[in-house]
Amino acid sequence: MTKIYDKMGLSSLLIAVVLQLSAVFSSPAMAEEEMRDSATVLMYHRFGESRYPSTNISVEQFEAHLAHLTAGNYTVLKLDDIIARLRAGELLPDRTVAITIDDAYQSVYNEAWPRLTEAGFPFTLFVASSPIDRELSAYMSWDQIRELQASGVTIGSQTHTHPHLHKLTDEQVRAEISTSNRRFIEELGLRPELFAYPYGEHSGFVIDAVKDAGFIAAFGQNSGIMHSADDQFQLPRFAFNEAYGTIERLKLAVDGLPLKVSDLTPEDMVLETNPPLYGFTVSDEMSPVSQLRCFSNKHGKLDVTMLGMRAEIRAPGPLSEPRARINCTMPAVDERWRWFGRQFLTR
Repeated sequence: MTKIYDKMGLSSLLIAVVLQLSAVFSSPAMAEEEMRDSATVLMYHRFGESRYPSTNISVEQFEAHLAHLTAGNYTVLKLDDIIARLRAGELLPDRTVAITIDDAYQSVYNEAWPRLTEAGFPFTLFVASSPIDRELSAYMSWDQIRELQASGVTIGSQTHTHPHLHKLTDEQVRAEISTSNRRFIEELGLRPELFAYPYGEHSGFVIDAVKDAGFIAAFGQNSGIMHSADDQFQLPRFAFNEAYGTIERLKLAVDGLPLKVSDLTPEDMVLETNPPLYGFTVSDEMSPVSQLRCFSNKHGKLDVTMLGMRAEIRAPGPLSEPRARINCTMPAVDERWRWFGRQFLTR
């Protein structure tokens, strides 16, 4: 049901630039920290369903991802545990990773769950309740979801019918959430605490509705590294599919560090003007700020003007319709990169 509209979670152009510059900007003199206030969140949908390449990752690719996480210096934790520790001001092991899966397709049960169990990796499953209620063949059943829940899988919400939330009224958004919450309580005996916006889309009133419903955190589909100072209701995830599922891209994500920013303009992802007057203030702890680079899925590398720690990013023309991504990076220690991405809705 969900499509990865970021056809470039990290675009091929952006990956190429990062790989070419890594050796130039790495600094052996900068000591690696053992604990950090950040984590990388991965997002998947289908497994081994090649008919749906935009949302599918092949079983071979997924196995390669799990092998890399197993062999590397990574700590895979439950997403809700990560959020709880960051909210409490605690630090996490460097290269902490969380795994999330959207939509509860049958291939999650048949292909992903057994492999994740074998690897000993926890994960979060975001579920839209209507397809499960309708017993659609492509999706898991409530019995299967209960089986995952009993094994320790965290269940999150993706509303009832998985709509484009920003196109609904406030009343309709709240009805979507309340209906799904009721069904989760009836079927699973709980109301999820974690929320994933369908298609990664939201607006100001959507965020308010999610907060009012009692969720503690919500996730989009914009690439970036989650950290303790992030807006807990606009958290990033790296989306993977067949075209954007290479080990090189995975490594850039799970080795990534947060690019901490504040004072975002525009605040809402739903644009009133296109191209936007996009900007943010980079945290004083980020360096070298002169190496900040930003890219869009339509225009490639964008013009970045630094006014002290304030970055003003301008596109040469309108961003892609109906959805657009701008990803910004900065080199960090040991050939690692800082990431901050935003999704924009142009209509």
